[in-house]
Amino acid sequence: MNIAQFVIPLQLFLPVIFAFGLLLPIPALSRRRVAWSYSAVTSALSFGMSLFVASQFDWSNPVMQLQASFVWMPSLGLEFGYGVDGISIWLVMLTTFLMPIVVLGSLIEVDHDMRTFHFWLHILEAALIGTFIATDVLMFYACFEFTLIPLFFLIGLFGHEKKLKAAMTFFYYTFTGSVLTLAGVIYVAYRYAEIHDGRWSFQIAELYTMANHLSFTEQCWVMLAMLAGFAIKTPMFPFHTWLPLAHTEAPTAGSVDLAGLVLKLGPYGLLRLAIPMAPAAAIAFAPYLGAFACVGIVYAALVCWVQRDAKKLIAYSSVSHMGFCMIGLFAFDEGNIGAAGAIFYMLAHGLATGGLFLCVGMLYDRFETRDLRKLGGLATEMPLFSFFFVLFVLASVGLPGLNGFVGEFLTMIGTFNSPDGVLGPVFAIVAASGVILSAIYLLFLTGKLIWGKEKHPGYSRKYDIIHEHGVDPTHVHGLSRREIATLTPLAVMCVVLGVFPGIVLNSLEGKNGPVEQMLAQAKTYIDYDANAVAWEQGELFDDDGLSASDADQEPVELVQQKVRRLVESDQREETLDLLITEATRGNVEYRVESSLVTTGRRQVGSGEDEPDLAERNRLLDSFVSETPAFLSLERVNFPKTGAE
Repeated sequence: MNIAQFVIPLQLFLPVIFAFGLLLPIPALSRRRVAWSYSAVTSALSFGMSLFVASQFDWSNPVMQLQASFVWMPSLGLEFGYGVDGISIWLVMLTTFLMPIVVLGSLIEVDHDMRTFHFWLHILEAALIGTFIATDVLMFYACFEFTLIPLFFLIGLFGHEKKLKAAMTFFYYTFTGSVLTLAGVIYVAYRYAEIHDGRWSFQIAELYTMANHLSFTEQCWVMLAMLAGFAIKTPMFPFHTWLPLAHTEAPTAGSVDLAGLVLKLGPYGLLRLAIPMAPAAAIAFAPYLGAFACVGIVYAALVCWVQRDAKKLIAYSSVSHMGFCMIGLFAFDEGNIGAAGAIFYMLAHGLATGGLFLCVGMLYDRFETRDLRKLGGLATEMPLFSFFFVLFVLASVGLPGLNGFVGEFLTMIGTFNSPDGVLGPVFAIVAASGVILSAIYLLFLTGKLIWGKEKHPGYSRKYDIIHEHGVDPTHVHGLSRREIATLTPLAVMCVVLGVFPGIVLNSLEGKNGPVEQMLAQAKTYIDYDANAVAWEQGELFDDDGLSASDADQEPVELVQQKVRRLVESDQREETLDLLITEATRGNVEYRVESSLVTTGRRQVGSGEDEPDLAERNRLLDSFVSETPAFLSLERVNFPKTGAE
């Protein structure tokens, strides 16, 4: 094993080591500022480690790299595998980037047991990193589920008035859905063992191959099981009801971690596991998921419009904004613009919304209220705070030149160009209305806080508020130097990614890029030329062709692979024979297209009788004489038989 393969596990274990360092019997660590300083330094080291990982990553070929695994129980195929690709490496960097910022912003609000608080912050960071780097489903699920524990304690011990209710609601809600996700994963692994003579494997890449062996009905159940956990974590309407309470009652650090990082586990799980393992079901479910996402975008935006608690308003805005990630992931447009935009939007949302939560937390530190009726006109007394707040609002609204615009624009373009039967222009128009509504409620929030009549209930006098936030000459236009250091990196990244989005997008796009790899199997069920969905079931095929058995149906991809192999080996007549045979049985509809034919698409073989000799010769001649007339994967279309 070379040194590069030690990089990723070190990235994972560093936060754990730093966390247990806080438990050492060192009296100084019990002091609030010492524990805070220790955590600030160690979390910055974790970010430095992620930069080193980025330096070891081959950005010219952003597929899974730096891989290795540790075998646990080989008889059951249990091992812990890890690696990063062009998707996961950005989420790891976002995690380690936000953590030192969260620590810097937590000094005032957390007024007791700072050592415990930062212990759970480091454990949460490790669990998030473990989820993003996992290459086997056991490690993925263990880390995915373990994020509940540190968040439970962060909310329950350090939250506000209803902290215990918020912690319990969050834990039970998300844990219940995750159990169903585990059931779906185990079923896929069980079917893998059935096909491979009892050899179990939980490697994600190997379980992807099960998409070729699961019937459409099985894929639907697997997709539903995974949605139970991932849709709740996103959160997707109507499974979002845990989020506003958890956000409102959590400490500022918990809210930033929830919005910036934990909510990304849902879309990431759908992209990494659900879509590749149940591709036919992903296409079938896409219109329904898109509809729920659009309802969530509009509904949550309207709820934001009437909020009077600034933190709850931003919490509901996360429900609305994450809907853009969902429609982007399930757009399945030909160029993967929607999915790339969804991943970019995950990063953009983490930065901008994290910045808004930090700003609201700073106001609560000063005035011990988030009530918009008690705050206003802060631009006069806190001009620098107002600058940062307005910047993060504009990034969330999607102002061109800031990061939010790139993500929203790409997801809507991908949705608009989605094939008929998947999403399409109607979904994009509804989502665009959510952008308008978000501008209304966020600008309303800005108007209430920043401009208008100056009012606030007076500065809090607990701990070192007076020193940091009062009229002390060390403050700079309403912010302490610590707070400026907290907000500046987020503001800079909002601008940098808005002006230079290619920094991220170049590692996502491309025919062989990580996004295409995740979506490729699902997209084989779409005929982009016909702009129609072709996801329905075919029959099991073997070396002699397709069987007529209805008892053990298999996905159409197996048939498509058979056709592709024949075409690629230039077996034109054998390809034609296979298609005519199955068309006669009524199992498959085939079409031969020519780039020279402008009068429309010709479909042959859908009737009861086999084509006559003249028709057969005409079809064979079209294979021989015209290019590109060879049958491709996308040009195999299967009728909706209703068998399932």
